[in-house]
Amino acid sequence: MRASPAAVAIVLCCARLAAGQAPAAGPPAGDWTFAASVYFYQVPDDDNYAQPTVTADRDSLHLEARFNYEDLDTGSAWIGYNLTGGKTVEWELTPMLGGVFGNSAGIAPGYKGSLSWHRLGVSSEGEFLFAVGDASENFFYNWSEVAFAPAEWWRFGVATQRTHAYASDREIQRGLFAGFTYRALDSAVYVFNPDDSHPIVVVAVTVGF
Repeated sequence: MRASPAAVAIVLCCARLAAGQAPAAGPPAGDWTFAASVYFYQVPDDDNYAQPTVTADRDSLHLEARFNYEDLDTGSAWIGYNLTGGKTVEWELTPMLGGVFGNSAGIAPGYKGSLSWHRLGVSSEGEFLFAVGDASENFFYNWSEVAFAPAEWWRFGVATQRTHAYASDREIQRGLFAGFTYRALDSAVYVFNPDDSHPIVVVAVTVGF
């Protein structure tokens, strides 16, 4: 699936509208919360594609489904346990276990985690895929960010990713991003390997409900 200019226009429109909106308060205990995101990848000299993810959380329980994350034409289903803590430095950690099926297949222990202190935030998600039948296909996936938020409605920073979904001369992709929040909608634009003549551009849109 190709990332269309309309997707970029949506993100830019959200950025213009995001004027001083604070994120909504957390849900009462026992309530379900859901989120859906799509990351549109524009990859030079390769197929562009979309990577959707859906999550559901209730107290400590975390459920998640992904497509085109570990590999193209590959899905994964996850269950995890949410942990939180801290006051001055707030932290979240979700250890997870997933099953991967499709073009790549196997079992994957993984995690999501974040730290926040005032306007600074660090987040990371990763997994190690133990491939079925061929150990040479084992692979560690990772996406990490360091962000600074001048205001509650926007942020910028650096990001890295290690992926098997497309070919690259660089084992670890690194780049810059800017993100914007408007009520339950979050959007971001990433530029990986910005020093290359044809960098990789990722447009992300997330909705919580």
